[in-house]
Amino acid sequence: MIRIVRPATFIFLAATLIGCGQEEPDQNTASSPVQVDLILTNGKVLTVDGSFSIHNTVVVDDGRIIETGPVSITENYDPASVVDLQGKTLMPGFIDSHTHIRGRPQRYIELGDVTSIAEIQDLIRAKAAEMGEGEWITGYGWSEDELAEGRRPLRQDLDLAAPNNPVTLTRAGGHSAVVSSLALELAEITDATPDPEGGVIERDSNGAANGIIRERQNIVGRLVPDSTYEELLASLEVNLNDLLSKGITSIIDASKSPRQYAMWEELYESAELELPRSAIQFQWRNPEAIAEVKARVGDGTDFLKIGPIKVFADGGFTGPAAYTLEPYLNQGDYRGYLNMPEDELIAHLNEIHDAGWQMGIHAIGDAAIVLVVNALADALERNPRQDHRHYLNHFSMRPPDLTMELMADHDIHITQQPNFTYTLEGRYAANLDGWRLDHNNPLRSPMDHGITVAISSDILPTGPMVGLYAAVTRKGMSGVVYGPDEAITIEEAIRGYTLTGAYLNFEEDLKGSLEAGKFADMIVLSADILTIEPERIMDIEIEQTYVDGKLVFEKE
Repeated sequence: MIRIVRPATFIFLAATLIGCGQEEPDQNTASSPVQVDLILTNGKVLTVDGSFSIHNTVVVDDGRIIETGPVSITENYDPASVVDLQGKTLMPGFIDSHTHIRGRPQRYIELGDVTSIAEIQDLIRAKAAEMGEGEWITGYGWSEDELAEGRRPLRQDLDLAAPNNPVTLTRAGGHSAVVSSLALELAEITDATPDPEGGVIERDSNGAANGIIRERQNIVGRLVPDSTYEELLASLEVNLNDLLSKGITSIIDASKSPRQYAMWEELYESAELELPRSAIQFQWRNPEAIAEVKARVGDGTDFLKIGPIKVFADGGFTGPAAYTLEPYLNQGDYRGYLNMPEDELIAHLNEIHDAGWQMGIHAIGDAAIVLVVNALADALERNPRQDHRHYLNHFSMRPPDLTMELMADHDIHITQQPNFTYTLEGRYAANLDGWRLDHNNPLRSPMDHGITVAISSDILPTGPMVGLYAAVTRKGMSGVVYGPDEAITIEEAIRGYTLTGAYLNFEEDLKGSLEAGKFADMIVLSADILTIEPERIMDIEIEQTYVDGKLVFEKE
């Protein structure tokens, strides 16, 4: 266990470490030690600075890093508290630069850990008994790749569990859902209902709707009654607090409304639980409301602020609906969808750019990436902006090299989810083949082109270790390696999940590395992430999390 050391004991500990020759004493030690709040020492400290320096000790005061270095620097300070890391690895807290955290209503079922359709049915039955007949049941997180039956749940499966409750369960990733027969009936969707623009109502071999709706599941979801403000607020607090146990100390939440921002403000003012730092992305649906929030909150606080504007260019792979240059595998000439007509999307991007906002743009398919990059390059040449930091969310399919060269030339960045290579392996293998499959979720090639690449989760899953594992190994859930030439080093992956995430939000001078003057947002790992076998990265646990130098999570 990590030890909290009494200051008197600490003097002996520091002297012992120095005397044993672990570190040479600093010859310029001040004669009068400076009082500080906290020292963490006797560890492997990954600073994630420019040279990825490794030290032994971190000094913290008033929530900020004062100094990192050898144990000898402790002679300069008089700490109120000392942590003996006992050789454990200390590094910056993870910054998840693209995630979705929500408050959940009572009717909601968490499906992220289910392993069978039978288990989903049991959860539906229990929720129906809790809510009562006729009440809507919602849920999120199922994936056919993790279900024992090896297939998606369909309307008949939901009907068996709750024939008298309308049910809609969104797939992990959020780009499709399965709904029950009663839900379809209430939404007035029949076998003859045409596909909504930009979406698909799936049908079986007889032409009957099977309950799966891609991309436009809100044609059913719009009927779900609104949750109460109180239940959402309480659930949001719990869900944000849970991120600290995963070592996540900062997030960019990808897509909220200006009205929802007020709920987050209330939470951060009144929360009883510890919370990570958050930046909120708005969609450009109500520019006036966004401007009003911006005028009111300005740069926000150290814990809550407005992030980039979110734009959806195309769909996702779980549909599939990502917009591709070539047709999907064994699906005729089907190439997915743009989220809006091409000319409308280009005008949308230009309007936001000209309004002076940074953008984080959802672009998954290679055709969508090419279109967005061309539009951004044209906008930047027409109306240059210094240090705009526009970036693409996802960048799942590797586009042509010319597109990546254009991105590098115009400083268009990426936040990508290498964890998709692991968790969405089945969806990729079903829809792509050959070079496209091997080079999906590329990391090395955009970095080699000079593109800044951050790493994030998009909650598939939320825990960063899966993303780090897949970035280094390029392995899917089956153990198959996809495009080993796209793998990066563990040092590069850590930087992508920390300092580069801060950079995307113009906060690289405040967090993302353990350097003097930055927030003391830190995590202690159960193993040395730099030397552990790559196959064991997902076994690493978070033992402690610090925000502003305050211990906010400790593993029992």
